[in-house]
Amino acid sequence: MKKMVLVTFSVLFFICALSGRPPEGLKVLISVDMEGITGIVSADECNPRASDDYQYFRKIMTLEANAAVEGGLAAGATEIVVRDAHGSGRNIFPDLLHKSARLLRDWSFGPKEMMEGIDETFGAAVLIGYHASAGKPNANLEHTWSGRITDVKINGLSLPEAGLNALIAGHFNVPVVFISGDQAVCDQVKGLFGEIETVAVKKGIGAATLSLHPEAAGQMIKEGVEKAIRNRDKFKPYKMTPPYKLVLTLKEEKMVDNGQYYPGAKRTGDWELTFESEDLMEVLKAFSGMQKE
Repeated sequence: MKKMVLVTFSVLFFICALSGRPPEGLKVLISVDMEGITGIVSADECNPRASDDYQYFRKIMTLEANAAVEGGLAAGATEIVVRDAHGSGRNIFPDLLHKSARLLRDWSFGPKEMMEGIDETFGAAVLIGYHASAGKPNANLEHTWSGRITDVKINGLSLPEAGLNALIAGHFNVPVVFISGDQAVCDQVKGLFGEIETVAVKKGIGAATLSLHPEAAGQMIKEGVEKAIRNRDKFKPYKMTPPYKLVLTLKEEKMVDNGQYYPGAKRTGDWELTFESEDLMEVLKAFSGMQKE
């Protein structure tokens, strides 16, 4: 039996050496936001210029990212990219991040935004620290991207950040298999995706939150991510049928006035801009361009 295993491995290694490619492994992208991290209840705690508590909570953010990395490794991931997807994109402590992960920081200003780094070579995507979209009841720090957007619809479906990011992953045939955050976002994505592993690390009660201890949250995230990645074949990439119709409802008149001049955009209501394309990447570019002041 041992000889057979050695021969099989040798043949695989020889084939890969001839082709110049290493044996294929499982790549996982972990996109980490901050508002959905356990214990966080105020926007000040997510803002380095607003509160001393930010330094504490960016550590908790890093630890939740580590829990997801550990879950991925336990499930057989061979390469993990952690995408810092909150605010400046410079929140996770590099020296505290798990040594097996690579960290993608700051913004490229490309259309993938919170999913920067994703491509067709990844086998699964994981979302950590996410939140519900603007207006959801009993949701902690719910908002839609910049906070200056009331709603984002694609093909008539209202999407939270997790929804649009899953659509980006789906463009590359990568399923989002797991999400953590508050209970509201977990409920919201189940309604969108159907099959997805979730861990609610806190529950909104009006403007208050009832949160798990950081160690308990980390253990649940690790176990949830491991389970999700081991069973990744049951999760389908999130897709929509083109053409794609993007409808943005904004909060500021100046943004609406400027956004209507983005090539291909139309003002379709008092606070509404619409853009249509067969190409999802063009829709994502328009999504960014139509928000500029």
